[in-house]
Amino acid sequence: MPFLRVTAVLTLLTMAMPPVRAAQLPRPSPDFAINLGQGKQIHISQYKGKTVVVAVILTYCSHCQKAIGVLSKMQREYGARGLQVLASATEDMAAAALPGFLRQFDPPFPVGINTTNEFIAYMQHPPMLQLYMPGLVFIDKNGTIVDQYEGRDSFLEEASVEKNIRAKVEQMLTPPPATPKKATGKKIVRQEIQLGRCTPLDVRPPRADTDLHGCFQFPGTQPATPCRCPGDLRHRFGR
Repeated sequence: MPFLRVTAVLTLLTMAMPPVRAAQLPRPSPDFAINLGQGKQIHISQYKGKTVVVAVILTYCSHCQKAIGVLSKMQREYGARGLQVLASATEDMAAAALPGFLRQFDPPFPVGINTTNEFIAYMQHPPMLQLYMPGLVFIDKNGTIVDQYEGRDSFLEEASVEKNIRAKVEQMLTPPPATPKKATGKKIVRQEIQLGRCTPLDVRPPRADTDLHGCFQFPGTQPATPCRCPGDLRHRFGR
């Protein structure tokens, strides 16, 4: 009986919870600020025109440390092509832990501090669900969030995380193929007049004149059959 009561309570709580909505993709990136300490901030909007990857981490998380290592490699390889990585630690003691983390991993991009709730709102993550670390947000040159992943996604599995991140960065940095231009030149239509279709049997070109429809007609005679030549065809032979 106690088991049934607990099950019933959990069922009622589940029914009372609002439906979980997935994050909208793509969507414009809000002007999110990452705190660097001593009153300094960087804003995602200041990197518009670049391909941006934002990493949400815990400094003590081994998966996060792996992701930072991969992103450091990507920044060094693709920075000249317009890639900018940003990261932020979200644990309660991040301010104390961050200096040692930076000395150990030496990332070539800014790493700051934010709260988990700030990133839950930024990533449109359902507040009632746990946000698993690391989180990655991919923003294109126009400031649009095109993809995002969190720790449970297969995209961030340790065995393939470097390959997946590299492929995504390459895709975003590669310009789309040029759209083929439509031909603007006028098409030349070749029209031929078939002798015998609507001319008398005794036609003797080139001394033939033409009727009003442009068909061959010997002077003083009528076409043997009704003329169906194109109305815009006008040929005339000199005498």
